[in-house]
Amino acid sequence: MNNLSPLQRKLSFILKIIAIASAMMGTFLSWHAGRDSFMGGRTVFMFFTIQSNIALAVICIVGLIKMLKDKPFSDLWYIIKFVGTISITLTGAVFCFVLVPAGAVWNVQNVLTHVVVPVAGILDFFVTGISSNIKKHSDLWVIVPPILYAVYAGIGYVRNWQFAEGYNYPYFFLNWGSPAGAFGFTNELPYMGCAWWILALFFALLIVGMLYLLILDGLKKLFHSCHRNWSAG
Repeated sequence: MNNLSPLQRKLSFILKIIAIASAMMGTFLSWHAGRDSFMGGRTVFMFFTIQSNIALAVICIVGLIKMLKDKPFSDLWYIIKFVGTISITLTGAVFCFVLVPAGAVWNVQNVLTHVVVPVAGILDFFVTGISSNIKKHSDLWVIVPPILYAVYAGIGYVRNWQFAEGYNYPYFFLNWGSPAGAFGFTNELPYMGCAWWILALFFALLIVGMLYLLILDGLKKLFHSCHRNWSAG
């Protein structure tokens, strides 16, 4: 039997469908937009945004299959779901608080991939996570995807891959050739070197991951308390 309650199953099913549909539509629109738009055209799959959207969609699809087959979620699935949720949180946060102030635009594809998918993914994590056995040390896994992407983007910079026309880096804070370089500082974008940005993002992810786990622990206690009271009544 699946380890979710009927209410969890219904909410999770809806949230997974929203995340999958939004990720697919957002990715398609981003690809279809063309190279003259932000993160558009055939290079769209080189960006962390689309990669994290696709990853979360795959995680949700696997989850849906398990739910439809009435199979329980494994501890491994919960950890992967947790890591995917933190990655999609990074996608939404960086876009809203870093890229938008730097000039990124609000359009349908950006709203879907940077807002709708992250919100649906985060909510689904808490809905399903109530029934999980995720440990606090699982927080360390959240920096694996950004580490891999930083290495990927670094290789692309050295090999002069074109993430967009005339740009051999995906985001301004991964431009190793900026005035700030790797460890410097400047009064204009990117304000500090790539190494500092990467370290700051890693630290922020660990903090967010721990915060999510603390919130999840609180929700578990509330859920089990309500369940006991309902059973006693």
